[in-house]
Amino acid sequence: MAKRRLRTGPTAALPAKPALDELLSVIQLADPNARREGDDIVATDVRVCAPVEADSDLTGGVLEKVWAVRVAAEGPLPLDYFDRYLAEGLAFRLGGLAVCRGEVSDPADEGEGTGPAVILPVRPSAEELAPLLEQDEEFTFTAGDVRAALVPQKGQPPAVQELLPFATELTAIELRGEEPVKLGALALELAESLNGIAVDRWRFRIDAPEDLAAPAKESAEEESAEEETAEEAE
Repeated sequence: MAKRRLRTGPTAALPAKPALDELLSVIQLADPNARREGDDIVATDVRVCAPVEADSDLTGGVLEKVWAVRVAAEGPLPLDYFDRYLAEGLAFRLGGLAVCRGEVSDPADEGEGTGPAVILPVRPSAEELAPLLEQDEEFTFTAGDVRAALVPQKGQPPAVQELLPFATELTAIELRGEEPVKLGALALELAESLNGIAVDRWRFRIDAPEDLAAPAKESAEEESAEEETAEEAE
């Protein structure tokens, strides 16, 4: 297959071609109703195009081999930047890079002020949070070195649509700290205690604390060594 250039739409640039079933299962963490349509996947307001091999200059040469998964808007632009968050979340979970408007970023790099959240259908009281969080100020809490803040949830992430029929004030408990796995464990504990849904910063559902830890990335040297070993074994 000839390599193709992708110039439009947020894109997950991956080091290996993902199987379509694997891609669908990851996308369904962001939108449980996502479904396959041929080799594409259709989710809320977007079409996730089938992976295609792309030029390495898509990532400025950072990745030697690139499989590009483009997220294209279906009709009007997606609400709440769902297309960009979907591309970034896919890149994070599949060990790749995100490309948006010509800019390449590594979602595994921790951004300032980012972290997981627990989405609740109703704003919780300080008393409800007390078993797990200590109140600091009116809307801020702590749990050891983890900081938490109660904020109105902007938009309605597809990942939490099952909460919407019961929502009176969709609220996010935003968690911040230095240790992703610790944050994930607390997010899941809060979700269990308060009947909410734990999500990462791209609003993908998390099922285990380790979902917040970036997958290990092999260096080009390691990949080359593995390929040589495989060739010798043949």
